[in-house]
Amino acid sequence: MKRVATFYAENEHHILGGGFILLLLLFWESTPLVFPLPKGVSLFFTTPSRVAEACYQLIVENKIQEHFYTSAVEFLAGLGLAVAVGLPLGLVTGRSRVLDAMIDPFITVFNATPRLIFLPLFILWFGIGIWSKIMIVFVGALFPLLINTYEGVKNVDRVLVNVVKSFGASEWQTMRIVVLPNSVPYLVAGLRLAIGRAILGVVVGEFFGASKGLGFMIATAATNYKVDVVFVGMAIFMGLSLILTMAVKKVESRLARWRPEETKTF
Repeated sequence: MKRVATFYAENEHHILGGGFILLLLLFWESTPLVFPLPKGVSLFFTTPSRVAEACYQLIVENKIQEHFYTSAVEFLAGLGLAVAVGLPLGLVTGRSRVLDAMIDPFITVFNATPRLIFLPLFILWFGIGIWSKIMIVFVGALFPLLINTYEGVKNVDRVLVNVVKSFGASEWQTMRIVVLPNSVPYLVAGLRLAIGRAILGVVVGEFFGASKGLGFMIATAATNYKVDVVFVGMAIFMGLSLILTMAVKKVESRLARWRPEETKTF
């Protein structure tokens, strides 16, 4: 009994969260059995067992793997480009007044503009292939990373910067020793936002101009009233978002081990 109590105390958060999800699934599964639905409504309704059956069928037919591969390439390439551009640009603009003055108007304008309006332009430039989706993911993920990195650099403790410089540290050493470590919470927050924007870019890009991908699968299934397939696509995106967010939290906890406990919560 003591072991059960200890196990529960150690995993209370996960047990309560998982248990509540299980209850919701049971309620959802039993709804058409308890409340018989009219034919017009049942056409647009499904249950978890039918979603699981549809998922199995799509796996057997190798359709999910094909769509997943396309969406994964678009997501990783777009997010990778955003990280490669956003982080260095945020660090540089945060440390340079001249660059800050030159680039800030563009960042402000593009950040306030809905990124989806660029999708027709990208389709015209890059076609309906994979590159138009990569570019819309890149544009969506870039600004959260860039702005959070910029804010992280701007909020670095000036006393620490002055102390390091008083010992003769170069700009690169100041960046490596003080600026980057103190900016970690902002960088991680920007990455978490960027992941959400990147997934949104994949979905919307594939809705409007694609012949493959999970977003295309969802849109096609909705057009053909295949509600269970729509839920399969939604479940995959929700699972991916959860896994990626948990991975970023793990990275954050590793990078922030040196920080005092009271400053770890951003």
